[in-house]
Amino acid sequence: MSVSAAKSAVVIRGAGEMASGVIRQLAAAGFQVIALEQPEPSCIRRFVCYADAFYRGKVTVDGITAFVVNSPEEAVTAAVGRNVPVLIDPQADLLKAFKPAAVVDGRMLKENIDTSIDMAAVVIGLGPGFVAGNNCHASVETQRGKNLGRIFYDGGPQADTGVPAPVNGFTSQRVLRSPAEGGFVSCCSIGDIVKSGQTLGEVGGVSVAAEIDGMVRGLIHDGVRVTPGQKIGDVDPRCDEQLCYRMSDKAGTIGRSVLEALKVLSKGITRR
Repeated sequence: MSVSAAKSAVVIRGAGEMASGVIRQLAAAGFQVIALEQPEPSCIRRFVCYADAFYRGKVTVDGITAFVVNSPEEAVTAAVGRNVPVLIDPQADLLKAFKPAAVVDGRMLKENIDTSIDMAAVVIGLGPGFVAGNNCHASVETQRGKNLGRIFYDGGPQADTGVPAPVNGFTSQRVLRSPAEGGFVSCCSIGDIVKSGQTLGEVGGVSVAAEIDGMVRGLIHDGVRVTPGQKIGDVDPRCDEQLCYRMSDKAGTIGRSVLEALKVLSKGITRR
């Protein structure tokens, strides 16, 4: 099968949690989906992220299986049924080869760095930085609240607040951030119950400690290089282990919104 067969595909930039919510919805709906990621993906909620295929070889979440491929030709051949190939291509250079029907930027960078409206006939952006009619054809609100999942065909989502959504009254306290630059080394695992002040890992010899009691719901993969202030983990005060293995309602809402936007903007995209 030639790369030209990707002309009906939807390419997703990113395979972290929110992008994975999109991947799941589109693949389940019958779209041919190909994901692009960076080397050493920095996803936090790894057990519900298709990007974790880079570390586990293959990952299945909610019946959709992602696996790493090494060429555009291999990706097009592999993108059948509920299978989603993932390629290392942080700059989306392979779009010129794919010429996909649609591109969704799900990297959640809080700003648009390099996605443009001319990348495909349909371009959709998630979160702050995307303005429909400017750098995309539709954008989706990713901030929790009454507008979560709202689709903009003109304009875009609110600016990043910098404050995580509250869980049992905790906001920033539940987020683990890197204290330095370097490779992350953990001393705990996703699903562990931890106490406030407990050391959970280190970066560049500087320890990372929990600020609240709870369960490690997400943690960046060992060895990934991080920068000061970068999010590297999440402690959940609810201590429900099932949350480690279940995509959030937020990811589901965003995925459904992208599916709706695709139906509105690209009636000509064929499904499998």
